[in-house]
Amino acid sequence: MDEILEILENDARLTPEEIAKMVKKPVAKVKSLIKQYEKDGIILKYKTVINKEMLHEERSGVRALIEVKVVPQKDVGFDYLAERIYRFPEVASCYLVSGSYDLLLIIEGKDIHTVSSFVAEKLAPMENVRGTVTHFLLKKYKEDRQILKRAERAKRPAISF
Repeated sequence: MDEILEILENDARLTPEEIAKMVKKPVAKVKSLIKQYEKDGIILKYKTVINKEMLHEERSGVRALIEVKVVPQKDVGFDYLAERIYRFPEVASCYLVSGSYDLLLIIEGKDIHTVSSFVAEKLAPMENVRGTVTHFLLKKYKEDRQILKRAERAKRPAISF
């Protein structure tokens, strides 16, 4: 992968000027390459990783990993069904994987009921879906190569009698 892309993948906040110094290229060339990567769809989006546990919000929604077993369709394989599935707004990510199931989905919902309704009412009834297994994410320790620090909990003094 291009050195500029590696730098941006690690820290998208760096300016073209900072990147140019790192790769020893003219700033204009770095700006031009970044614009071309965006135009070509190589750079799709810039992302911020947020440690939601640190926000101290009571509810920040739930995420689930869903294993999906499907029957591939003639002439289109897994692609047609994967496209139908990833177009649902609840689907944050969709991957074709090897192993005992075919697709791995990352689903986001406001609560467990939202996710379970998605599986029961939209995903499982789809033609060519042969089975699903849902895993709710309980805690994140690391995301996008970033270790997530835990929120400090209020320390209460021990009371003994």
